[in-house]
Amino acid sequence: QVQLVESGGGLVQAGGSLRLSCAASGSMSSSNAMGWYRQAPGKQRDLVATITSGGSANYADSVKGRFTISTDNAKNTVYLQMNSLEPEDTAVYYCWLKIRRAWGVYDYWGQGTQVTVSS
Repeated sequence: QVQLVESGGGLVQAGGSLRLSCAASGSMSSSNAMGWYRQAPGKQRDLVATITSGGSANYADSVKGRFTISTDNAKNTVYLQMNSLEPEDTAVYYCWLKIRRAWGVYDYWGQGTQVTVSS
């Protein structure tokens, strides 16, 4: 059983910063990817940033240069440093984990954490 526990969301003014954390526990493998997606009211869930176990990162165009994803592999934790936040960044942010096992690939999701950016 794999669990993802998120923290770090909240309310911030435009131009401010927040740092999200997501700790994974349970049966892991050496071939993982972790990341963050977000969903604004009435919209679909979109990719924000992902990072592989080898450290290769991928960002949505809308957050490039403002957000930074990183991991602590020893702690199975992924972080999202969000700077220069804009009201358009307001959404529920979901932690995502992909585990590749010998018998298949599995996706796991956190419960979501609210990020609200006021103008």
